[in-house]
Amino acid sequence: MAKRRANGEGSIRRRNNGRWEGQFMIGRKTDGRREIRSFSGKTRKEVVERKDEFLRKRKEGLLAGQELRFDVWADIWFRNHADNVKPTTLQGYSYTLRTLKAYFGMQKLAEIRPMDIEEFLKKLRTGGKSDSYLAQCRGMLHQIFNKAVANDLLIKNPVAYADKMRKGPPKRKESFTPEEVQLLMENLSEDKIGWSIRLMLATGMRTQELLGLEPRHIAEDGSAITIEQAVVRIKGSIAIGTPKSHDSYRTVPVPELVRDCARFLRETDKKFVWEVGKQNMPCNPSHFARQFKLAIERVEGVRVLTPHCCRHTFVSMMQMLGVDIETIQNIAGHAEVDMTLHYLHVQEPRRQEAARKFSEAFSKKAGNSM
Repeated sequence: MAKRRANGEGSIRRRNNGRWEGQFMIGRKTDGRREIRSFSGKTRKEVVERKDEFLRKRKEGLLAGQELRFDVWADIWFRNHADNVKPTTLQGYSYTLRTLKAYFGMQKLAEIRPMDIEEFLKKLRTGGKSDSYLAQCRGMLHQIFNKAVANDLLIKNPVAYADKMRKGPPKRKESFTPEEVQLLMENLSEDKIGWSIRLMLATGMRTQELLGLEPRHIAEDGSAITIEQAVVRIKGSIAIGTPKSHDSYRTVPVPELVRDCARFLRETDKKFVWEVGKQNMPCNPSHFARQFKLAIERVEGVRVLTPHCCRHTFVSMMQMLGVDIETIQNIAGHAEVDMTLHYLHVQEPRRQEAARKFSEAFSKKAGNSM
C-alpha cells in the first residue's frame, strides 16, 4: 500500500532557465484532495527555505496578512465585490461594513479569533439587532475572511470556527385588526395621504412602490396599478430604481371600494403621484412615514403602526377572507410562498373566538356527563 505523502514533501527540479522549482504538498482540501503549492528560487536550498518559511507561517496562522488591518482588507474586499451587486444592495452592504469596521477596524486580520466573532455577535444581539442582521454581519465576515484565505493572507477563516448564535424569540409582526381597518376606511382624511393609506391596506403595495408610482401606472378607471419601479436610497439620496425582486413586477387589482382613491391619486400634473420638494423627484419615505403617522393619529380607536404594517394587514385580511396563498403571493409580489406565510398573522379576535368555541363545545360535554 502506497505511503500517504506528509505535509512538506514533494519534488524539486532545475528548469531550463537555470532556476529551481519545487512542488510540495502543504495540506489537504476540505474534500480530502491534496493541496499542492509551487516555490521557486535561484538554488535548491532557497526553494526548500521558502517552502519551510511558508509552512511555519501557515502553522502559526500568520501569512502575508500578519500586519494587515481588518479595515484595510475589508475595504479591498468591498471594492472588488461592488461590481457584482445592485446599487441598492450595495447600499445595505455599506451599512453592514461600517458596523464591522467600527468593531474590528484596527485589529490585525491574523489576530481575530473565533471567540472575537462570537463576542461581536453577542454585542449586536444585546444591542437589539435582529437575527437577520446578525446573519448578514456573520455572512459578510465569512466572505471577507474567505477571500483572505484564498489570497494566502491567512491559514484559516475564524468565522468557520465561531459558534453560531441561537435565534432569538421571533418578533411579532404587527398589523391592524379588522375593526381598525374599518375605522381607517371610514375616517381617514379625504386627501392624498388618506387615499394612499386606503390603497396600501387594500392592495398590499410596499411604501417604496407607492412612492414610485407615476399617473401612467394607474388605470383610468382606478381598477389596476402597475408596479414597475420603486423608490430606492443610494448613498443617502432618493432615486427611482427597480422593484424588490423579479416577482415584484406586477399589475395589482384594486378593489372597487378604493378605486376612487386610485383615480384621485392619478389626477395630478406632477411626474409622481407623491412628489414633495424637488420637481420630478419622488417623495422621501421618511417624509411619507411622518405624514402616515399624523394621519393615523387623527383616527380615534386605531393604534399608530408603521406604513409597512399595511402590507402585513393586507396579507392577514386576505387569509381571513379565504384567499389561497398563491393568489396572495401573486398580488403582494412575494418571490416565495414562504415569504407570504411569514407575513400571515393570526388576529387576536380570531384566537379569542377559537378559545370561545372550544369552551362552548367542551363545557356542554362536561355538563352532560355530570
